[in-house]
Parts: sequence; C-alpha cells; structure tokens
Amino acid sequence: MGSDWHPEFIVIGAAKAATTWIQMQLQANPVIFMPDPEPHYFSREFGQGEAFYASFFSGRPADGALIGEKSADYLSYDQAPARIAAMLPKVRLVVQLRDPVERAYSDYKMLFRRGTVRGQPEEYLSSLDNPQPRFLNDGLYGKHLSRWLDHFEREQLFAFRFEDVARDPEQVVRLTSEHIGAPVLFDPGLANKHENSSKSPLLPLPLRKALAPLKDTVRPVRGTRLFEGARSLLARQVAYPPLRPDLRERLTEFYQKDIDLAEKLLGLDLSHWKVPASEIAA
Repeated sequence: MGSDWHPEFIVIGAAKAATTWIQMQLQANPVIFMPDPEPHYFSREFGQGEAFYASFFSGRPADGALIGEKSADYLSYDQAPARIAAMLPKVRLVVQLRDPVERAYSDYKMLFRRGTVRGQPEEYLSSLDNPQPRFLNDGLYGKHLSRWLDHFEREQLFAFRFEDVARDPEQVVRLTSEHIGAPVLFDPGLANKHENSSKSPLLPLPLRKALAPLKDTVRPVRGTRLFEGARSLLARQVAYPPLRPDLRERLTEFYQKDIDLAEKLLGLDLSHWKVPASEIAA
C-alpha cells in the first residue's frame, strides 16, 4: 500500500445539498477511494490530530487509488479553508449549492425529525439570532466562498447546483470526475437515490431512544425483509411544520445580496434563487 494517504480532492458541502449523492457516485468508481463516514477533521475534529484523520484512509486499496473525502460542514466552517490549505495546498475542491431558502428549511426539517428542535420554522429562520444559526448561516455561500478563495485558486474549485443533479446527473458526475482527475464512471442505479430523505418514515422518538442501545446489535439484520417489515409497522411519516409564504419571501430577501456575490465568484447563474415565491406563482 502506498504511504501517502492524503486526500487529493474534498467535497466540502453545502450541507443538505445532495453531497451524499455525489459521494456515492464517486465511490462507485473503482479508481476512487472515499471513506463512508465524514471525517469533519478540518472542522470540529481538528483537535484529534493528524493520526485521527489518517485513520479514515487506512482502508484504501493496496494498489493505489485517487483519495478523497466528504465533510459537508467544511464550506461554512470559518477555519476549514486555512487548515486545509496548510496541509493540502493543491487539493481539488467540490462544492454543490442548493437554493439557500430550501437548504435552510431542509436543515430545519432534519433536526426537527431528530427531535433536536421542536419550535416552528419562524423561531429559527427569522434571523441569525436563534439557537440554531447554522440554518441561515450555512446558506451564505458568497460569504463562505470568499473565504475559500482567499486560500485556493479559483480553478481548484468546481461548483454545481442541486437542481443540476435532477436535470442531468450524468453530466454532474462527468464534470466532477474531470475536475478531480478521475476517469468518468456514472452509475445509473444511483441516479435517483437520495440519502437522508426527509420523506422517509421514521420511528417515534421515544421508541428510537429506547432502541438506541441496540443499534449495533441489530445492524446485521437491517435491510432484511423481516426487519424492514417490522419497522414499517411502527414507522410513521413525519409531519413537518410548514414554511409559511411570508417567511419564505423574507428569506429570499435575506439571501439576495449574498447570492449576487456567489454568482460573481463562481460564474454560475443563480438568478432563479432570487425570485420571490409570489412572483413564481404569478
């Protein structure tokens, strides 16, 4: 096995913008190695040290591979660009962006689904001054990308939009692969697969807490017909508090100038994200 384990590319986010989808597509390519878990090394786990980070790549193939990783919180984490530039100055970066209003609401729904937040969207999405500022902050792409481009050349960064995945997933994989220097391999079986879907039925929170200690015990039978059949009897669709039209309008306004900046930095057309919902409906 080669001694150099350092990643040659990193998928840096944004969170809730289908980063797991692109990771799965890249992992389907036999010349690419990416660990399944997100290391979060250059964000919240930096204090663990370099040996901790290296451990994520211990399973790389003995005959060599193009090494990468995905940690969706890197994009918005203040110190991540400088930390990565210090260790990996030539790394290729992949960023995928989603309408920041939809991203914020999707992030809210994820924590609502987990039971981390209980209040209405208005309590978390009306201003940055709330218990979960990440909901709004993580969608300030222009602000975050400016910080990344202080440390990396523009050509090291490839960006695409969430809606590009639905429109032409094969092209997204092709362009991403070309950017990181890998031969193109598109897995059509993964084209419509979305992980962490907010639409998936979920066990009630008290039952999830009661079963949490058994998580490792039942792991071998997850996915079997018997296990999934039993789960389907208890799982329920999550009823999410809706994002009211007036709040959606305010959020669209909140992100306008930052979207302008992101467009200039990336050369991408993001104008459809700046149209208020009322104008779309008209």
